[in-house]
Amino acid sequence: MTLEANKALARKILGLWAGNANEDARAFIADTYVNHQEPFVDDGANDLGLEAWLALVEGHKVAFPDCRVEILRQVAEGDTVATRWRFSATNKGPYLGRPATNKPLSWTGIEIDVIKDGKIIESWVDWDMVRQLRQLGHIA
Repeated sequence: MTLEANKALARKILGLWAGNANEDARAFIADTYVNHQEPFVDDGANDLGLEAWLALVEGHKVAFPDCRVEILRQVAEGDTVATRWRFSATNKGPYLGRPATNKPLSWTGIEIDVIKDGKIIESWVDWDMVRQLRQLGHIA
């Protein structure tokens, strides 16, 4: 695949977090996919297989149904794409065991995706959970 095609796949996986995203993730994510989250969000697990990651994404859509994904920068080399992104949303559903706050917020992060045979096989994600929790009013 070309670098541009790899970048497009990286944008697709990030787009799944958006509330209006309805693509079939299995069309471009490998069955053996592993997502490394930092900080971890799913009961302390920070290495998620495809099914656990898809469940995390679905929970996110409930918590943030109007989530918008903005790509701030992308760099690709070989089979790897690094994407800096910003999510903007309103907390309309339960999140991390807490009720909705109805507060608008935005947070940033970086995702590094590895692509093989036209599918994403692995992702490393670092995101600003502190900023997110402050905006939700969960921490000072």
